Amino acid sequence: MSVGHYENFPVASWLCPAALRPAVIAIYRFARTADDLADEGQDSSRQRLVDLAAYRADLHAVARGEAPSTRWRGVFEPLASALERHRLPTPLLADLLSAFEQDVVQSSYRDREELIDYCRRSANPIGRLLLHLYGRSDATTVAQSDAICTSLQLINFWQDLSIDLARGRLYAPLADCDRFGVVPDDLRQRRASLATNALVADLCHWARALMLDGASLATSLPGRVGWELRLVVQGGLRILDKIADLGFATVETRPRLRRWDLAPMLFGAVRMGQ
Repeated sequence: MSVGHYENFPVASWLCPAALRPAVIAIYRFARTADDLADEGQDSSRQRLVDLAAYRADLHAVARGEAPSTRWRGVFEPLASALERHRLPTPLLADLLSAFEQDVVQSSYRDREELIDYCRRSANPIGRLLLHLYGRSDATTVAQSDAICTSLQLINFWQDLSIDLARGRLYAPLADCDRFGVVPDDLRQRRASLATNALVADLCHWARALMLDGASLATSLPGRVGWELRLVVQGGLRILDKIADLGFATVETRPRLRRWDLAPMLFGAVRMGQ
């Protein structure tokens, strides 16, 4: 699936069952478009919030069975079909919008708890929506999914530090910066140091621990969805390995997955089942 953005963590590959693929793509396009409203272009913060409010109104319109506005028809008509066919929980979609609205008005996070709350709305709803499509909602499965999704969000933050800092956003919690003797202005200069690299290393260890906490979900899900999730887990772990290979200097540069990374990811996915 291509929507014009590079993604380290694809959500709808050929492994996704064909019957579910339209719904998965509709969810992804909904989230991606809202993320763009919050992030892309030169609009003011005020205009971004106005647009996101209009986007939210369209979400609630289609959830009520009404027609959306014409502005994002390509997003909301497929989403309306997915809502009707699969009875997707609308509050999870609304949570995503809450996180994107927060991106417009908040540029830093006090501590890990505050960042986790953001991930609860920006990342975890995607996993829960996918579990809903597969008919899984038990507490253990949901907790494992939340751990994986939060980890993926954190990994995105730590690999994209240089990009987010250029946009005026600092996702490294201020309490962690203080613990490592890193002044936020040092990070905003985007120059790596022993202290900034140690900070990123610790944040990456946190993300890895979360990923491993949830990873057994991939081996408990059957068939193609299990293999899809194994590759998502391995993709996240692979990015963490590549950050380590950079000496954790992601305040200066960004790692990327390449074609040759697929082989070790496949090997890791197979080993997960052993």
